[in-house]
Amino acid sequence: MGDLLWSPSQDMAAEANITAFIAWLNGRGHSFKTYEDVRRWSADDIAGFWEAIWQYFGVTSSTPYDCVLRQAKMPGAEWFPGARVNYIQTLLSKGDGSKTAIHAAGEEGPAQKISWAELKDQVYKVATSLRELGIGPGDRVVSYMPNIPEAAIAFFATASIGAIWSSCSPDFGSASVIDRFGQITPKLMFVTDSYRYGGKDFDRRTEVRAMADALPSLQHVVHVKGSSPTFGGEPVTVAAIAWESLTGRDEVKDFRFEDTRFDHPIWIVYSSGTTGLPKPFVHGHGGVLLEALKFTHFHLNLKPSSCMFYFTTTGWVMWNILLSGLVAGAAVVLYDGNPMAPKEDRLWELASETGMTLFGASPTFLNGQMKASIHPNKLYDVSMMDSILLGGSPVMPEHMEWCFQNLRHDIWVTSQSGGTDVASAFVGGMPTLPVHAGEIQTRCLGVDVHSFDDNGNAVIGEVGELVVSKPMPSMPLYFWNDESGRRYYESYFDTYEGHWRHGDYFKVNERGGCFILGRSDSTLNRYGVRIGTAEIYRTIEGLDEIEDSIIVNLDLPGGNFFMPLFVTMKKGSVLTDQVRQKINKALREKYSPRHVPDRIYEIEAVPYTLTGKKMEVPVRKILIGVALEKAASRDAMSNPTAIDYFIEFARTQTEYSTAAA
Repeated sequence: MGDLLWSPSQDMAAEANITAFIAWLNGRGHSFKTYEDVRRWSADDIAGFWEAIWQYFGVTSSTPYDCVLRQAKMPGAEWFPGARVNYIQTLLSKGDGSKTAIHAAGEEGPAQKISWAELKDQVYKVATSLRELGIGPGDRVVSYMPNIPEAAIAFFATASIGAIWSSCSPDFGSASVIDRFGQITPKLMFVTDSYRYGGKDFDRRTEVRAMADALPSLQHVVHVKGSSPTFGGEPVTVAAIAWESLTGRDEVKDFRFEDTRFDHPIWIVYSSGTTGLPKPFVHGHGGVLLEALKFTHFHLNLKPSSCMFYFTTTGWVMWNILLSGLVAGAAVVLYDGNPMAPKEDRLWELASETGMTLFGASPTFLNGQMKASIHPNKLYDVSMMDSILLGGSPVMPEHMEWCFQNLRHDIWVTSQSGGTDVASAFVGGMPTLPVHAGEIQTRCLGVDVHSFDDNGNAVIGEVGELVVSKPMPSMPLYFWNDESGRRYYESYFDTYEGHWRHGDYFKVNERGGCFILGRSDSTLNRYGVRIGTAEIYRTIEGLDEIEDSIIVNLDLPGGNFFMPLFVTMKKGSVLTDQVRQKINKALREKYSPRHVPDRIYEIEAVPYTLTGKKMEVPVRKILIGVALEKAASRDAMSNPTAIDYFIEFARTQTEYSTAAA
């Protein structure tokens, strides 16, 4: 851990967007020499930093803002009061003409190209049609569509007229969607009848009808044709409006964007919903815009010549962040389907075709590539790719090494970590800094993020809680239907008064490198020592025999505990006593005896959420006797049957104290 893996070339550092920004700041009275100088200032003087972002990128408002930050306390911070900003208006102003804005592809065939001119034309037509259907500022418009251009166009059209967007991907079951959309009383819903995954078409008409029946606020349903041409010809819903009727109109000239307030809601995104009703986070136009400008330009280093990709679905905030690449004038790539179908190297084929400069995926995807022995640079031309963004779960040193060996020896490997709740990252990449094994490069600009100990003191080189001590413009305006603000407060501010507690274990080392060590609410606390699950996984999943794993710690009566480890084995491997000993030895030698599990069990699959997170907390709750319906929602899982093992385990293995003895 910590070995130097990469350093930027002189040319890369000189041409980086952050270098130009530092020069601009120094021309206005500052004397910054390093990125750390700028980062420290941006965290100390958040009002000064975010006003500099406004001015540097030439953000315009039809009315002047009264101040940058009316009050700096959390919750309750008010950014740029008086300003009026429409995120989509700014986004669509960044490109024009025949240059490609969106590449869109599925599992087979070449990518479709949509130019900036075509994108604007489609957005203006759909937005105008929505207005004619009675959709206006503040109305909720929801989507049940795959990652196709129509979904992006519908989002842009919705937000351009001041309506509020919310999306679920069609792999969600109807109950999971109703849990989300039912909270926000939508007026219009975009739907598809089918989607394709792994070479198979999935009929979603039954789910769509169930949603339409369960959402009495709906006045309109817009049908977008899916992957299957007919499915017997049965309509998706009664009286559904065809997408083509929205886009088939004459060109819309002199389109009028809604002149929205800085804090006017742009979208509602949701927590995973693995336990309880998903929390609906409401974000504002202005906060999303400023964060997108900062993040895409400085932490992703996107330029108008860039082409950004991240493997995501429309039900994850990374889809929103992917589309924000357009704010930098870059092209974006949408992919709808299985990332390893119809062949395991499909995404690298697409990277070569579209000229991706930034490739984004999860470490789990890279694990699959390693297992399949895929070597992209021997199969395709990936010379345009200058960076790879890894996120969604902890990144291990071997993931970084694989990128250098199989993409480019000089590729910038950046790991980021943030949250749906802020629609951005707390810690991330910086193209002018070195990359060290297993580390996230730095704390992000404008984010006053720390590791707090139990007493609320910021610590360096120690594991603590990830805490943000000053407001960010992209923090939620509020939770929908949380008029008193109590649910919002209890979610983030009741542990450290006035500080946002995110729920991750976090460490910053002396040089500023960052480590996300797992969710703090899934902590392994043994003998008073807190253990992040990520360090367990980093060790055992590096063993030749282990494919995947999940570990929990159960607090038992009398101050006892039981810490079982559950593993899935690689093909051809068996969980023998020798393998158990190998796991325990690796954990004991690399960390401590406290890291060694009490028992190790073989399972067929680790349960994951739809966004690819291990379901540690629901598993722990089930094992201590909480009923499934109170611990987890199958509709919020990517592999619902994986939880059945733990339900049976809890039923039959009740004497944990005996097992741990």
